Amino acid sequence: MSNKIGFLTVLALVISSQIGSGVFMLPISLAPYGAYSLISWVISGAGAVFLALVFATLCAKFPETGGPHVYAKHAFGPTAAFFVGWTYWVISWVSTTALIVVGVGYLTPFFHEDIQSMRLLLELLLFTVITLVNLRGIATAGRIEFLLTVIKISVLLAIPVAALFFFDRNNFITSEEISSLTAAQILARSTLLTLWCFVGVELATAPAGSVDNPTKTIPRAVVLGTICVAVIYFINNFAIMGLINGNDLASSKAPYVDAIKIMFSGNWHLIISVIASIFCVGSLNAWVLSSGQVAFGLAEDKLMPQFFAKRNKHGSPFWGIITSSVGTAVLLILTSSNNFAQQITLIIDFSVVSFLFVYLTCSLAFLKVVVKERNYYKLLIGSIATTFCCWVILETPINTLLIASLFTASGIPLYLFWYRRAF
Repeated sequence: MSNKIGFLTVLALVISSQIGSGVFMLPISLAPYGAYSLISWVISGAGAVFLALVFATLCAKFPETGGPHVYAKHAFGPTAAFFVGWTYWVISWVSTTALIVVGVGYLTPFFHEDIQSMRLLLELLLFTVITLVNLRGIATAGRIEFLLTVIKISVLLAIPVAALFFFDRNNFITSEEISSLTAAQILARSTLLTLWCFVGVELATAPAGSVDNPTKTIPRAVVLGTICVAVIYFINNFAIMGLINGNDLASSKAPYVDAIKIMFSGNWHLIISVIASIFCVGSLNAWVLSSGQVAFGLAEDKLMPQFFAKRNKHGSPFWGIITSSVGTAVLLILTSSNNFAQQITLIIDFSVVSFLFVYLTCSLAFLKVVVKERNYYKLLIGSIATTFCCWVILETPINTLLIASLFTASGIPLYLFWYRRAF
């Protein structure tokens, strides 16, 4: 049996990597923006699609395992590739921490108040299971990813359709604080919130070496998958905000649970808790798969120590997955205090900005590659993607940018004491 994955699995990987816990929690943050949030979804969705076109084109041109660092290598050389690859690898397993914590957190209703004492144990148990699945090879992880994605899409289409029967446009309320801002400021702030839901648009490019016919399969899956994600996010946000009054939504702790209580009687909210947890597990599986492939690709290009290039009997990049998983496990332990939610939010904020640095580098690499072709269509795509990344970065507080840059800076010791000496 081939240990490679096809179009449907790659499509599932694209969708699942972008649709995680955010779809359940973001309506709370967007509630004060009222109808402006719908416009921000369109802006961030369009930006994500242009980024998808950038990665699709780059992957078709350079179908190698590893993702973003491959494109930096061809455009800017090995040093740039090392730091892009290192940044991407580190934030891929750092961001995983949030998915695990939120995934277990959604199961709280089943444990009443007792989950606090065993939360860390459940988190480590869940993560161990997902790690073992990925050590069985990419084909096994891919089949599980496809099943989880089917569940995700089914739920995220069913709930908004049901909510439309209870829709009230008067529930869209813009708060006084937001109303005092200019339209440009409102859209900038709300787009910053919506954009992080599209992080992962590039993830399917990482295992290119393990994909059947990657030059055709990955570009189609990346673009189609990102369009599907944008549509799913928009209709869900539209339905939930039309179902729940804006003031109530802003103070909600679980908007989808509240939505189910409005539409149906009984304990249906418990089912939503399980589904939300499954969403996180699906995204978790996608990111564990990716982090191992990124480390493997870096080692293949001799940008990281060669033991990361070793595969086990299932063809899985053993040390890449194990090292990433150990890092995530350490972070889980460090963030297991009572105020873990705040710490996880900080991790997400810094990770998203780091992802934007990677996206900007890849967009610039794209422009450098296509400028020789004098293809004005591709130049327009690259220019829009680059402008979009720059705009979001410029709207980010300087302290967040400085802390996010530490992910990249953490690779300097390895660069100085191993990479430069090795070459």
